[in-house]
Amino acid sequence: MGVQGLCSLIEANSQIYQGVRLRDSRLVIDGSNLCYLLYFGSGLDQNHGGEYAAFEDLIGKFVKALQDCRIEPYVVLDGGTDITDKKLETLRSRAEDRIRRAHAAALGGRGSILPPLAKKVFKQTLVRLEVPVAQCFAEADREIAALASEWECPVLSNDSDFYIFDLPAGLLPTTHFHWKSRGRGFIRCKSYTTSSFCTLFNIQHQVLPVFAALAGNDYVKLREVRLTSCWARSAPAGSGSTGLLEGLLRWLRGFQRPEEAVEAVLRLMGDLSSQREAEVRQGLSLGTEEYQLPPSDLRRFFTYGTVPPLLPEAVGLVPDWARLPLTQGRLNRDILDVLLLKRVRLGVMVDHSSLPSAHLTSRPLRQVMYGLLLGGGRSARVEETDREGLRLGSCMVRPALRGVAQQLKLDSLDKAAPSLRLRVFLEALGVKPARLSELPPHLRLPVAVTCYWMWEASPSPDRRLLQALMLGLVTGETQRESAGSSALRSTRKHCEQKPHVGVAHAYTQWQACMKDSIHLNQLLGCPLPEPHIAWLYQGPLVHQLVHTLRKRTKPELLLPKKSTSMKLYRALLSAVPRRRPQETTASSAVRKRVKPPRQPQPPEDLTASLQRLFLLDEDEEEDKEELAARALSAAIAEEDPGWDLVTVRTRFRAKDRGHRPKNPELASKKEHREWS
Repeated sequence: MGVQGLCSLIEANSQIYQGVRLRDSRLVIDGSNLCYLLYFGSGLDQNHGGEYAAFEDLIGKFVKALQDCRIEPYVVLDGGTDITDKKLETLRSRAEDRIRRAHAAALGGRGSILPPLAKKVFKQTLVRLEVPVAQCFAEADREIAALASEWECPVLSNDSDFYIFDLPAGLLPTTHFHWKSRGRGFIRCKSYTTSSFCTLFNIQHQVLPVFAALAGNDYVKLREVRLTSCWARSAPAGSGSTGLLEGLLRWLRGFQRPEEAVEAVLRLMGDLSSQREAEVRQGLSLGTEEYQLPPSDLRRFFTYGTVPPLLPEAVGLVPDWARLPLTQGRLNRDILDVLLLKRVRLGVMVDHSSLPSAHLTSRPLRQVMYGLLLGGGRSARVEETDREGLRLGSCMVRPALRGVAQQLKLDSLDKAAPSLRLRVFLEALGVKPARLSELPPHLRLPVAVTCYWMWEASPSPDRRLLQALMLGLVTGETQRESAGSSALRSTRKHCEQKPHVGVAHAYTQWQACMKDSIHLNQLLGCPLPEPHIAWLYQGPLVHQLVHTLRKRTKPELLLPKKSTSMKLYRALLSAVPRRRPQETTASSAVRKRVKPPRQPQPPEDLTASLQRLFLLDEDEEEDKEELAARALSAAIAEEDPGWDLVTVRTRFRAKDRGHRPKNPELASKKEHREWS
C-alpha cells in the first residue's frame, strides 16, 4: 500500500509529531519495513552480494535495545500477493525501478537493493532471539494495525498507510526511532496520531480514508485533470511538491461525511457514463475499505498459539498442515502465490543487465517445488516474472514431478518418511547422499547447493571462485564458533574495488540456488538441517578472496596449518567435484524422462522416530542433528544396499546449541514463452 507524497507532507509539518520516551510497552513492528530500513541505514554492502553476519549482529543490537527498555516486540511480515491484483500495476512499476537500480549497483553505485538472503537472515535471527514473529497470509498492513488497535500499543513503521489507520497508541516512524542513542531505560522517538493530523489540517476524522483514496494509494489511481486543477487552486502559496495534497485537504474541509466527499468528486468529474461512474465509486469504496480494521487474528496467535484461518480463496488449495509453518515464517510466502495465483515474482538481485537473470540457474529447483505444490499435470503452469535485460518479462514454467518425487502428495507431505523427503531434495540437486556423510550436518545443505551451482551455473565457475567461496564459508564457521575471530591470516575484510561483473554474476547465481534450495528444503520439512544463513556468505570478503587467489596465492596459505579450519576447508572442497557425476540432476530431469526408482522401505523404527520432524518440540530439538544424520543413513542405504544402516558420524560437531526458543511454535512464528 502507500499514499504517494504523504510522508513528505508529514515531514514538512513536523509539529504534528509528539516527542515520546518509549519504555514498558508492547510494540507491533512492520517487519518487512524494518528489515529494509535496518539494512540500508547501516552502510552494509549492497554491491558484492551482502554482509549477512554484520546484518545479524545489527538485528541483535536492535532487539537488545528494546529489551533493555522493557519493550516487547511483535514482528509481523507480509504474506502472499493480493489475489485481486489491485496492486499489480504498482508492483510492476516498482520492480522495473528496482531492475534499473540493481544494474547501477552492479556498476558500483548504491541502488538500495536488498541482498537475496537478507530477509531469511532477518527471520532466522529473530527466531533465534525468541522474538515473536508472524507471517500473514496476505499483505500485513491491516493485520498490524488491527493487532496494535486491540492491544492499544504503538506501531513501528515508515509505511505511509499507517498515517491513515486509526491507531489508539499512534505510529512511531522508524526514521525517528532513535534506538542507537537511547536514554537510561527508554528510547527517544516521535509519535504520530490521526487526531493530530486532522486537527492540524482541520478535516473530519472519518473523511481521512477518502483523502488517502483520492490522493492515490496503491489501489486508487485518479488522475482527472478537473480534480487536480481544483486541488491545485486550493493549495497554499509556496507549498511546493506537497501542494496538491494540501489543496486536497483544504477542499475536504467542507465535508462532514465520506459519502458527501465522494458525491462532490463525481460532480467535479462532469458528465460520466454509468459504467465510468460505477468504476469510480467502486475504486473509492475499495480504497477506503482498506483502512477499516477487522478483528485481529494475530492477537490469538501471539497469545494462545491459535493459527489464523486461511483466506476464503485459499480454502481447499492450501493444505491444513501448512498453516502453522506459513504463519511462523518457516515456509516461504511464495508458496501461497503458486497455489492461489500460479504466479511468482522473482526478486531483483544486483546483476549486470547484459547478463541473463541469475534465477535461470535455479529454475529447475523451483520446478520441483512447483511439482510438489501443483502436481505433474500437463496443464499446470506457473508464470514467473523476472528480469530480461533492463525490463520485466514473464515466462510460463512447467512443474517437474519425476523420480521419487512422484511418491509424494501435497496433502500428506508432512507425513512422508524423512528418508524419502531427503531423497527428493538431493535428487533435485543431483547430489548422492554419501557425498555429504562426512560433513557437519548444518553444512550439508550449503555443500549440496554448491555442487549444483558448480554443475549448472553459466558460465561454469572456475576453481578460484569455488575456493574463495569455501574459504568464506570456513571463515564464517570460525567466527560463528569463536565470537568473531577470523580463520584467515591476511585477507582484508572489505573489498574496496567495484565488483567484477563476472564474479558478481557467479555468486549471484549461487545465492539464487541457495535461496530456492532453502525454500524446497522447507517445503519438504527440512530433511537437511537449515544452515545458519548469516555465516554462509560475506560478499566483500569473498570478492576480495577471489582477487587474492587470482594473484596465484594458494588458498592453503591463508589458513593456519594443521588447524580445524584447514581440515574443514579441505573436507568442504573435496565434497564438491568439479564435474557432474553420472547421476540425475534437476536440470536434466526436467529435460528427459527418467524411470522412477523402487519404492523406498525405511525401517519401521526410523520412520516412527522421525515422523514428527515438522513440529519438533524443545526436547526433540536437542536431537535434531542426530535425526537428520539417521535420515541421511537411510537414504544412503536405499541407494547402496551394502551400506550398514547406522547413524552417519561426522568429524565436526556443531558447537552452538544456545539460543533455543522456549516455545518454538510461538517464537518462530513482454513476452510470454513456454519453458519445459
